[in-house]
Amino acid sequence: MDDATDPEARPYGRRAFLGLLAGGLTAFAWAGPASRVLSPITSSFSQLGANLLPLGGWRIYTITGVMPDIDAARWRLRVDGLVERPASFSLADLRALPRAEQVSTFHCVTGWTVKGVHWSGVRFADLLAAVQPLSTARALRFVSAEKPYEDSLTLGQALAPDAMLAFGMDRAPLSRPHGAPARVVIPQMYGYKGVKWLERIELVDAQPEGYWEGLGYDQNAWVGHSNGHG
Repeated sequence: MDDATDPEARPYGRRAFLGLLAGGLTAFAWAGPASRVLSPITSSFSQLGANLLPLGGWRIYTITGVMPDIDAARWRLRVDGLVERPASFSLADLRALPRAEQVSTFHCVTGWTVKGVHWSGVRFADLLAAVQPLSTARALRFVSAEKPYEDSLTLGQALAPDAMLAFGMDRAPLSRPHGAPARVVIPQMYGYKGVKWLERIELVDAQPEGYWEGLGYDQNAWVGHSNGHG
């Protein structure tokens, strides 16, 4: 007999629905802690796959096992915190700022490098000029759409001449594996400081600890002089 006409089936259906509803609501309570527990595990599997199947010399790592899929047309980068003029930037807004280009080497803390990467985007100095940091701002906190991935740079580090917010790579728009729509690039530091799939930059009065630093990596990730190198 079809459940729609079975009197015994109807109460069971309501109970099942209410059970699923309760489970969905309680998920809000345990999703955060579960992510913190599982993300190092999924990151390990992601890194294993990246090492086995490098992409053009790159090993694409994630901390959740899934790359964010962001609609570039609807994406906005929020820049706020200790600024006079909090703002949200579309890709078109970023492209309207003074354009920066550079060719540099990407260094991963695990030991591999990719030379001659052509990045395009904007310097943080030009981005920050649009929001006018307060005198109390000391660092930039970068928040990824891939939760709970975030990291930070001091204001001085972000203003390094080769640090940038990149939205292009190798003369093409930044791709999803490389952090589209926009990512942090700082060649003097190891790649974990280059937050991908960026959705927010918060100016703060003290440099906060990032995701990888919470797992034992150095706060200042200078190539050849941190994390046991050099």
